[in-house]
Amino acid sequence: VAAASSKHSSVVAYEPEDKYLQSGKSRIESSISKLLSRGKITKEDADRTLGCITFTTDSSALSNVDFVVEAVIEDLDLKKDLYHSLNSICKPSTIFASNTSSLSITEMAEMSGRPEKFVGVHFFNPVQIMKLVEIIHTEYTDPIVFEQAFQWAEGVGKTAVRCGDTPGFIVNRLLVPSLLQAMSMVDRDDASIKDIDLSMKLGAGHPMGPLHLADYIGLDTCYFIVRGWNEKYPDEPAFKMPACLKEKVEAGDYGRKSGKGFYEWDKDKRGDPVN
Repeated sequence: VAAASSKHSSVVAYEPEDKYLQSGKSRIESSISKLLSRGKITKEDADRTLGCITFTTDSSALSNVDFVVEAVIEDLDLKKDLYHSLNSICKPSTIFASNTSSLSITEMAEMSGRPEKFVGVHFFNPVQIMKLVEIIHTEYTDPIVFEQAFQWAEGVGKTAVRCGDTPGFIVNRLLVPSLLQAMSMVDRDDASIKDIDLSMKLGAGHPMGPLHLADYIGLDTCYFIVRGWNEKYPDEPAFKMPACLKEKVEAGDYGRKSGKGFYEWDKDKRGDPVN
């Protein structure tokens, strides 16, 4: 997204292992190819976008960057190790931003070595299409740094919103509990998967139902978000883990990405509800 915006002449895509780097590169190339085939961008745009990205496994390539957006899996210990490393590699003025959807920005800021230069920058999937970005501040965040992060998100073509460090920020704090309520209805056999989703589409005007959406997001992602919230806020009823979610994740049924969740999936094509 940053590369495609023309805001940056150079973007560094870093992964410590080459297999993950190549996988990420392939996804970027595929996304650009789809936009080109649909007439959303020109061949010149596509070539320029790819041409300004440096794909590397060498962390020293990050030494002179101005802004780091971290998108490591939702594992706080893994992020802690990364930020310790980045703090010693990057120049003192570099701003750190986490793309986490559920972890505490404050905790990461405290472990980063530069809490005043730490923000949350939460994109939504698919990133190249979804316009919203949540910009999250903590009690440590320098207001100037926060404004720079906000303007950066706007500058790469997104619509940015401001938020404090509350669990799930704005969207997921409202969205995830509603998905959990739909799953709890499945647990209680209140209604079928099909009828729950159909009701929210036709009765609330949602583009897809909550169980369809949970499958699309990834049931494992939903599970880890809820587990983390529940561990930190055990008395919050909105963060209660539904039995069906736990069972599906333990069975390896993650939704769209695994081919089965609340629905059967053939790649990105949703099939019938799972009995």
